[in-house]
Amino acid sequence: MPSALTAPRSMLFMPAGRPRMAAKIPEIGPDLAVLDLEDAVATEAKAAARQAVRDCLADGVVLGGRSVVLVRVNEVGSPWFEDDLALVRELAGTSGAVGVVVPKVEGPQDVATVRDVLPDAPLVVGLESGLGVLEARSILASGPDGCYFGAEDYIADLGGRRTEGGAEVLYARSQVVLAAAVTGRFAIDQAVVAVRDDDRFTADAERGRDLGYIGKICLHPRQVELAHQSFTPTPAEREHARRVLEAAAEGVGVVDGLMVDRVHLEQARALLQRDQG
Repeated sequence: MPSALTAPRSMLFMPAGRPRMAAKIPEIGPDLAVLDLEDAVATEAKAAARQAVRDCLADGVVLGGRSVVLVRVNEVGSPWFEDDLALVRELAGTSGAVGVVVPKVEGPQDVATVRDVLPDAPLVVGLESGLGVLEARSILASGPDGCYFGAEDYIADLGGRRTEGGAEVLYARSQVVLAAAVTGRFAIDQAVVAVRDDDRFTADAERGRDLGYIGKICLHPRQVELAHQSFTPTPAEREHARRVLEAAAEGVGVVDGLMVDRVHLEQARALLQRDQG
């Protein structure tokens, strides 16, 4: 099984102010479980949501599963950011098992601001604006563990329109995963807001995997297993990878009728290594 933090296949967002939902995290089993203080919480409910997170994690049940638990704070510079970050520092200090998600990051200075307070906590940044996408490489080189591509906020920032085909975000979607690859960070793909359209989610997840993403944002628990299916190598893929390695060891340059060279060998090794976690 892949490591939940180094190769997360799913990143499930849950409203921070609804502890009954958060209590189901061990049962749902996402690789990353995000208690959301940003989009999912109204302005007047921010303080109450912070207390709900504190209460939810106090008994250790949510932290006792296989999921890495993170808190999405409000963006750097917002009126709630400092209090949100202080909460994560408190939780990380007591449990050692809580990380932070920072939305709408637009430069390395945002990462530095978080790292000054949380030098060792797991950190995932949201690249979801025009500037964030343009600065993706420098942001990811500055020290987060990984990122997610926020397509909805990105296209809103540009003043564009979302389409089912997604052509309007393909450039940015590609730039984010490219920046992640060259800096050695993980990248989690965009959300599918049609939460009951399993076919659409799976098709979009497969496109994301084709681009190089290793996991997907989930907005509903039902999407978690779909993400795991899409981003876990199939038995056929594992078998093909093993055959490529065996062929290379024997000096054979053709597998299943296809030429095999160094890049295919590296891909096979990476697939099997990631699959084993």
